This record gives sequence, C-alpha cells and structure tokens, in this order.
Amino acid sequence: MGVLDLFRLDGKMALVTGCRRGLGKAMAIALAEAGADIAGVSQALEPSGSEVEKAVTAAGRRFKAYRCDFSDRKALYEFIRCVTEDLPRIDILVNNAGAILRAPAHQYPDEYWDPILEVNLTSQFILAREIGKRMLERGRGKVIFVASMLSFQGGITVPAYAASKGGVAQLTRAFANEWAGRGVNVNAIAPGYFRTDVTVDLERDPKRGPAILERIPAGRWGRPEDLAGTVVYLASAASDYLHGSIVVVDGGWLSR
Repeated sequence: MGVLDLFRLDGKMALVTGCRRGLGKAMAIALAEAGADIAGVSQALEPSGSEVEKAVTAAGRRFKAYRCDFSDRKALYEFIRCVTEDLPRIDILVNNAGAILRAPAHQYPDEYWDPILEVNLTSQFILAREIGKRMLERGRGKVIFVASMLSFQGGITVPAYAASKGGVAQLTRAFANEWAGRGVNVNAIAPGYFRTDVTVDLERDPKRGPAILERIPAGRWGRPEDLAGTVVYLASAASDYLHGSIVVVDGGWLSR
C-alpha cells in the first residue's frame, strides 16, 4: 500500500451532522471524494435533491438524508434509532452540527444558553456515545468533533458558544483516553474564522471584520473547502495513531 492509499475511504460509511451548508457540506463532499458513502443530517436538510446530495452523488457515492433538531433530546434519540437501524455500520462520525446566539455576557438569557449547550455539547456527547459504542464493538472507527478557536479563547458576546466549544475539546480528550486502546480514534478539528452564512455579519462588521482579518497571518478568511484535507486525514487510516488531538485550521490565528 502506497502512502496515498492510506487516505482512501472506499467502502466506508460516514455520518456528517450539520451537512446542509458551510463547513459540514464541504466536509461531507470531501469524504465522498475520498470514497465514503454519506449519511447527512441537518435540521432543514431536504429529503432529496439537496446541494450536498448532488455533490456526493456526482462523486460516485451514495447519500442518505435525515432531519433532526439537535436542540430536542427526544428527536435526537429518535434520529439515532432510525440511522442505526438503516445503517448498522457507521465507520466515521463527523460531529459538526452547531449553533450560536450573541448577547453581552451580563445580559445573556437562559433562553440562549440552554439550546446552545444542548446543540453544541450535549447532542455531540450523546451522538459520540451512541455511535461510538457500536464502533467499539467492531474494534474500529473514527469520531471527529468540530471544535473552534473558542475552545482556546473566550470570544466576545458568545459565552454559551465558548463554553460549549471548550467542552467539545474536553470531550474529545475524554473519549480518546478511553477508546484509543480499543481501535477507535477520537479527534477534533478547530476551524478559525471561516466565510460561511453564520459569519457573514461578523465579516461585514465595520470594526470587527477588519480587525479579525488583520490578525490572520494567511491574510484571508478560511473557505469551507480548506477543511477537506484535514477531515479526510482524520477519517482515514493515515491518522490511526492520532488520538485526542485538536487539529487547528485557522490561517495562523492562534500563532499571533
């Protein structure tokens, strides 16, 4: 086997959450281009004909669509029941679904805090636990969390998001400590500032947008496809000895 063969995902099934747009869509497409079939789930994912489905099938891979509101615990468990019945073997889990609500910390309401922690942290834990236990039974699998710069920094006006992403980094390490010796790799990607629908207002902010750009050594905001190589690496045999790592993809932001 040549070194490039280590990155192939032929015959693998990947479950990608939050795949309808942005980072999740780009990662689902990258995994498909590396050979994996994709099960995609988002709150508003079209049952058929979505842009991500078209891209996956254009790569010659299968796509199965699901909908789930990750802020609804009962809906999450029902989704897990359905997907594990439909797909007895899930080789790769990309825990990407997330949400953000902004307000000053001293005014941050419970109505913002609770759903952000539910979507960004609790649902991530439950999915990793439930899908991961089946990986443990087979003795092989890849779990990829999506962390953030705010796994390392506090951010501004996003206390729930920062708390949840700090928790994601710790979940990554906690799962890895228990599962590394049992054939399941658990790692995370920490994207920097990426140009997506979620960040468009931030990028256009007359003060914060230029300030953020000035600090990025690469001189630009990230593009969703900038995560393609990293997610394929973490999903493939090339990363078999990587456990509990938070792989930063930030254009050099944290180096400043």
